Amino acid sequence: MRSHYCGALRKEHVGQEITLCGWVHRRRDHGGVIFLDVRDRDGITQVVFDPDREESFATADSVRNEYVIQLTGIVRDRPEGTINKEMPTGEIEVLGHSLIVLNKAETPPFQLDEHQSVGEDIRLKYRYVDLRRPEMLAKLRLRSKITTAIRNHLDGEGFLDIETPILTRATPEGARDYLVPSRTHANNFFALPQSPQLFKQLLMVSGMDRYYQIAKCFRDEDLRADRQPEFTQIDIEASFVSEEDIMSITEGMIRNLFKETLDVDLGAFPRMPYSEAMEKYGSDKPDMRIPLELVDVADLMTEVEFKVFSGPAKDPKGRVTALRLPKGAELTRKQIDEYTKYVGIYGAKGLAYIKVNNKDDLEEGLQAPIVKFLPIDVRKAVLERTGAENGDIIFFGADSAKVVTEALGALRCKLGEDMDLYTCAWAPLWVVDFPMFEETSDGGLTAIHHPFTAPSCTPEELKANPAAALSKAYDMVLNGCELGGGSIRIHDQTMQQAVFEILGISEEEQAEKFGFLLDALKFGAPPHGGLAFGLDRLVMLMTGSDSIREVIAFPKTQSASCMMTDAPGEVSSKQLRELNIKLRKSATEE
Repeated sequence: MRSHYCGALRKEHVGQEITLCGWVHRRRDHGGVIFLDVRDRDGITQVVFDPDREESFATADSVRNEYVIQLTGIVRDRPEGTINKEMPTGEIEVLGHSLIVLNKAETPPFQLDEHQSVGEDIRLKYRYVDLRRPEMLAKLRLRSKITTAIRNHLDGEGFLDIETPILTRATPEGARDYLVPSRTHANNFFALPQSPQLFKQLLMVSGMDRYYQIAKCFRDEDLRADRQPEFTQIDIEASFVSEEDIMSITEGMIRNLFKETLDVDLGAFPRMPYSEAMEKYGSDKPDMRIPLELVDVADLMTEVEFKVFSGPAKDPKGRVTALRLPKGAELTRKQIDEYTKYVGIYGAKGLAYIKVNNKDDLEEGLQAPIVKFLPIDVRKAVLERTGAENGDIIFFGADSAKVVTEALGALRCKLGEDMDLYTCAWAPLWVVDFPMFEETSDGGLTAIHHPFTAPSCTPEELKANPAAALSKAYDMVLNGCELGGGSIRIHDQTMQQAVFEILGISEEEQAEKFGFLLDALKFGAPPHGGLAFGLDRLVMLMTGSDSIREVIAFPKTQSASCMMTDAPGEVSSKQLRELNIKLRKSATEE
C-alpha cells in the first residue's frame, strides 16, 4: 500500500512519485492551499494539496486529526524560507496528487502534540493513542534496537536462546508469587516465575553451557517508578566460569550496547566492595556522578553531652555520620526543613546541621543550634575530617546504622539532583563482595541476593559464622540504578543444604520445594554463574525517562491494574466452579 515511510523521505527522493500511508498529525489551511502533516512510526512528512486537483483537495479539506489515509504524490524541495531544520524531512515536501481516507477517527482524547498537560491516567486508558506520539514511538524503537543488539552480542559469544516455563511451582524468592489455579489438579496452583533462576541452573546441569533469554517475570509486590508486576529480564547463565568471566562478558555487552545505540563510550567499570559503598555512599547502588561522601564521626562524639550524638556513637549498632555540601550554607531554613522532612521518610528523627561561615573562628564562625553542645576540639575535628570550607554546610545523621545509612544515602542523592552536582553523564560501577546474609527484624537471617548464591567459603566455615560470610555476587550499577545482579551459583548439594539450613528451611521444606534442584546437583552439576538485567530499567535509563512505564508498551498502574483493558477483572461463576474456587465476601459486603 505504500512505497516509503513518512520519516524516510529526503532530498534524494526529489522528483520521485511516492505513496505514503499514515495518520493525519495536523491539518492547516493556508490561503486555499491545504497542508497535511502525515505521520507514521518513522516520522512526519508535510504534504501539500492545491485546488488544481479538485477531488484530492476536497478530500484533504474533509480530513481531521488522526484520520488514517493513503496518498500518492511527487517529492519536491520546500520553497526557500520554509525549510524546517528541526525535522529530518524538513527540506522536502510532497505535492499530493491523490488521497484516500482509509478510516475516519473521532476527536482523540488528547492532542498528540500537546501531551504534556495530559494526566497519566488518560494516557494509559487510551494507550494505543498515546503510543502514536513520536517520543513514545522513539522509545519503543530504541527498546527494539537494544534487544536486537543484546541478542547479536550474546549469539556472538556462543550463548543459546532457550525458553523456560511460565507455569511453574511457587518458590520463595523474596516477593509474592502470582498464583494460577489448576483446573485439572483440583486445589493446586501453578506460579508465574519471579525469574528463570532454577531452570537456568538446571540448563547448566544439562550441559547447555551458555544460555540467555529475554524473559517475562512476575512479582506481586508494591510498585514504584521502576517496578511493575510483570517485567522483562535479560537472563544470562554460563558454565565453567568465574566471577571475572561473567563480569567481563556482561560489561562488554553493555559497553557495546551503549556505543552501538547511543554512541556513548562508558569506559572501564570500576569495582567497589559492598562495605565501601554502604560506608561512603549509604547505598549498595551508589550514584558516582555525585561528588559527595558520608564521613563517620562517631568516635568524635562518644563523650559529648549531646545525647542525640553520644547515644548512637556508643551503641555498637549505631552510627553517627556527616555529609558535607559545598556552598550549602546558602540553603534557607525552609530548604533545610524540607530536607529534614525528606530524611524522615527513611526513619530519621531529625537532621542536624552546621553552617560553616568562618572555619577559623570556632566560637562565632559556625552557625547551628547544635554547636553549643559540641566542645571546641570536636568542632575542629569535624571540620578537618569532613574537609569543610567556608560557605559549606555539614549535615549529620545519628541513629541506628541502618537508619543513618539509608537516610543520608538518600539525602546525598537528593542534594546531587537538586543542586545539579553531577560531574558526568554516565557513571558505571561494579559492586562486589556482598555479604551472604543480612539480619531480619526478628533476628533471623535472609539471603541478600537469593539462596542459590555461592559463598566465598566452605560449608563448615559458613555454618560457623554465617553473618560474616561473603558471597560470590556482583551488581552492575549505572547512575545510582542497579542495572543487573548476579553471582556464581552453588553447584554442590552439601553447600546448598547448608545455606537452606541457615535460612531456616527445614529438610522437609527443602525436599518439597527444591527437591528437583537438590537431586540435579547430585548428578554432575558444573560450576556456573550468571547475571540478570532489568530490560525495562535499562531502557528507561538510556532514554532518559522518569519511569519504566514510559518504555513499556502496555504497562500497569501503581495499583497493578490496566486502565485500558480494566484488568484485573471478575470471571464467571462457571470458570470458578471449574477451578474449584469459591469467593469470600469482602468485609463491606458482609
